[in-house]
Amino acid sequence: MFSQSRNIKVLIVAMISIIIGGAILKTMGNNPPSAGTFSLSQYYYLAPVEKIVSSNIARTDDKWDAVEIVYSGTRAGNIRQLASLSGLNSPEDVNYHFVVCNGLGAEDGQIQTTGKWTRQWPVVLGKTSSDTKQAIHICVITDSKVMPPTQIQLKRTEALVEALSRKFSIYPEKIHYPKTW
Repeated sequence: MFSQSRNIKVLIVAMISIIIGGAILKTMGNNPPSAGTFSLSQYYYLAPVEKIVSSNIARTDDKWDAVEIVYSGTRAGNIRQLASLSGLNSPEDVNYHFVVCNGLGAEDGQIQTTGKWTRQWPVVLGKTSSDTKQAIHICVITDSKVMPPTQIQLKRTEALVEALSRKFSIYPEKIHYPKTW
């Protein structure tokens, strides 16, 4: 008898909890999570973007006025592999300021800083949409025709762009993403 009344009490408490939980979720809105898998714990193991952007190097905040994001055109890689593919002797000479890795060559979402950023040098200009020496160049490791950037790459790149635009007062119209972003 005692066991049966306990079961009824547990069932009633469970039903009330479900109703309250449903009401809370309903009031929070009807916003589904973004498509694709994303591991928040994996994201937080990476170095903070603010730490990557800042350094002890003295520089003027008005040096940079645009951000250019491009794809590497490779399925895997990191700074060393990009340097090797470009025929460069040192990874410090890669023609980007930042490289965002995809898990194949370095951790997914890992942002690697190049020698051009640490020295505050502009990249050697090619045919880019911003076509300015004052643009910060970010390379996202992916071959967008075969595989899109990972969810962590997208989030980390967006966080990096946000931190850079905030630090250097870069306007949104001066931020150029690839067409398939």
